[in-house]
Amino acid sequence: MRAIAAGMGLGMLLAGASAWTQSNPQPQQAAATPPVASTTSPDYSSIYCSNFVTSEAGSDTRLISGEESNSKIVFAQRDIVYISKGSSQGVHVGDRYSVYRPESDPLDVQWFKWQNKLMKAMGTFYLDAGQVKVISVQPNVSIAEVTFACNYLQRGDFVRPWQERPMPPFKPAEKFDSFAPVDGKSIGMIVVGKDFGQLYGKLQPVYVNLGTNQGVNVGDYMRIFRYQGGGVQTVANFDDFQYKMYGFGSTPVAYKWNDLPREMLGEGIVLNVSPNSSTMLITLSKKDIFSGDYVEIE
Repeated sequence: MRAIAAGMGLGMLLAGASAWTQSNPQPQQAAATPPVASTTSPDYSSIYCSNFVTSEAGSDTRLISGEESNSKIVFAQRDIVYISKGSSQGVHVGDRYSVYRPESDPLDVQWFKWQNKLMKAMGTFYLDAGQVKVISVQPNVSIAEVTFACNYLQRGDFVRPWQERPMPPFKPAEKFDSFAPVDGKSIGMIVVGKDFGQLYGKLQPVYVNLGTNQGVNVGDYMRIFRYQGGGVQTVANFDDFQYKMYGFGSTPVAYKWNDLPREMLGEGIVLNVSPNSSTMLITLSKKDIFSGDYVEIE
């Protein structure tokens, strides 16, 4: 009898709860939505870790050491480092500095015909190592904390006053003109990419041999293209290989590279400008982009 009574009581309780729920519907919880990253402009790392090329001389201020130097040969975020100037040279607590150093291609392999010559004309390639903030000042030395790191920092790195870099907005991809005619503006080449890579895609930085001397400004867009049948190719081949090797047939007239439309590959936005070079972030890539491909200011 007790089991029957208990079962009847539980049934009445559930029935009552069901009736109450029907008369008092509960608000539905919205499904959790992951945060969406901003796509309107480059992010902080893209701006401040893109590296740069310049013909200007390096700074006379250096990173000279840091804490735990008996066991550390490089320094990272939140480490304490020392720089070679202090209060006698005008340094104050709270000053911010950028840390950078020159770098060169360890392989030194020429990808296209004029690559080494163009790289030399552009200037010195510098790696963005990070940023530091001064927390204590002595007469000729300052103590700073590493507040942001793109790479490791090390003794001998150049140090210069931090400068804010613009974050220019992205252009909508649908506005890209795949058949844009020549506009008469300056034309250059993608000479090399970050870490001296030769193949690039979307959101990768590359270095172009156009700068302020050619009218380039931060925020400018450049379209990326290549010609057919030119003597300078990113993939080694021989003249007219399309006809001779694969048997695609022939044409009544021999069409040269300047007789045919350009092949549009994508576009990019200028993040950093020097007298003879620019750092460009690729924002649209229709297909693989290589060193030796051309760029044109839009």
